[in-house]
Amino acid sequence: MKYLDIAKLQDLDRGDFLAVKPYPYFNSPGVLHEEGFRELLENMPPLELFEQKFGYERRAGQAPHDRYSLEYTPDMPVPKPWQDFIGELCSDDYRREIERLLGAKKVEFRFHWHYTPSGADVSPHCDARREHGSHLFYFNSEDDWDPAWGGSTLVLDDGGRLSYDSAPADEDFDDIIECESIGNYSALMLRTDHAWHAVRPIDCPEDRMRRVFIVVVNPDKLFWKVRDRIIGKTIQRF
Repeated sequence: MKYLDIAKLQDLDRGDFLAVKPYPYFNSPGVLHEEGFRELLENMPPLELFEQKFGYERRAGQAPHDRYSLEYTPDMPVPKPWQDFIGELCSDDYRREIERLLGAKKVEFRFHWHYTPSGADVSPHCDARREHGSHLFYFNSEDDWDPAWGGSTLVLDDGGRLSYDSAPADEDFDDIIECESIGNYSALMLRTDHAWHAVRPIDCPEDRMRRVFIVVVNPDKLFWKVRDRIIGKTIQRF
């Protein structure tokens, strides 16, 4: 594989992954080969392809997650390195490791990019219950991002107390763990009703944005496909 160093996931013991507190996550460098990471970083999709997602209402009164968002479709004119990388993510090798680590029998993926500007953040939340988890790949380097600008993923420990349908503030958590997200890092997270996470508020120059590519891991089940069709929801599945 040119982009994925699949051995990084193959070498991760599932028992060790599940033992991580406050919930299973794996924040590691080098899941991408360094050369592949640099090639993707130099060929990020242009902002004109993105949709503005600002001010949208969220569950239980949670603050909006303001950002530019782009969901991948096969006919999308993204740079070729990204097409090739997504091809690797659709491989049996990657899918097998994600299923093993997240304890899922059969999964499908959605792929999207988020670019987040100054003045925005991501409020504390747990991902949707239909998801098994997500794999976040970070695309800011030491050359273009100052840690003082914020933007890091925060793993939040609620001690098992908080309701999934609530809107907690940072001070409601027992502990806040800041993920490494500058340079060739990724974060694989198992979804639970207490897998709270957020993004540190961003205060950066106008010409910079926090950039992340997310693999959303969903069950490959007929129920969800029929449900989405009934409610008129279009989902790209891979």
